[in-house]
Amino acid sequence: MSQTHALDLADPSTDPFAVAQAAADVIRERTDGAAHDVALVLGSGWGQTGDLIGETFATIENTDVPGFGKAAVAGHSGVMRSVSIGDTGRRALVYGTRTHFYEGKGVRAVVHNIRTAAALRCRTVVITNGCGGLREEWAPGTPVLISDHINLTAHSPIEGANFVDLTDVYSPRLRAVAREIDPGLDEGVYVQFRGPHYETPAEVRMAKVLGGDLVGMSTTLEAIAARQSGLDVLGISLVTNPAAGISKTPLNHEEVLEAGREAAERCGRLLAAVVARI
Repeated sequence: MSQTHALDLADPSTDPFAVAQAAADVIRERTDGAAHDVALVLGSGWGQTGDLIGETFATIENTDVPGFGKAAVAGHSGVMRSVSIGDTGRRALVYGTRTHFYEGKGVRAVVHNIRTAAALRCRTVVITNGCGGLREEWAPGTPVLISDHINLTAHSPIEGANFVDLTDVYSPRLRAVAREIDPGLDEGVYVQFRGPHYETPAEVRMAKVLGGDLVGMSTTLEAIAARQSGLDVLGISLVTNPAAGISKTPLNHEEVLEAGREAAERCGRLLAAVVARI
């Protein structure tokens, strides 16, 4: 088997954890062997927040790392960075983009960032996203902790008879730390649709009946993979717009980016403070 073939996540015979290990090896080499305690996945609207976490020691193009590719969504960065966590002496790995399920590359590609973080021996992953809010009191630009999720993709990153407990996917301890830093943080249940089209008003009403508070196109598959690998998960959504049917205004991606720009400072301070505590 050729090396290229062995690292092809789309090939069913490929071991996805071996590809994650190969990716981790490249990242270690590019960061002079630095240990990383935390990985952050910056979703839509969160791109600028990573700058407030700490000094960047290394920047790596995604395309230089096995299993990773170019950013496919506007507002995402096609690089990953090794950054200091304030003055703690610790490092975080910051992913400037993610692979979305709707890109059609398969679930393995979607969760490759998480498995790479685990191969780097990170203990915690902070997963962020931009999403639609189902509660009228959540104005665009409001960060919300994810307390649980509903996965409507009809897929799982776990292959075979591996049964993973998802009782506390999103760590209660980490959510408590975030609320100590920002007592005004609310929390809710995130519902992942497949995308890339936005949800219909009827689908949003369905999500609300099911117990959802937030709707988007990412996060749940990554969170499941993180729990499979033993990582603690903190999920934070940035409400970038009211979900379809909640507002009379049609949805568009520029609205998502604008809400992120306006909330960047608050969200950046929150991320920096939380990461320093975990």
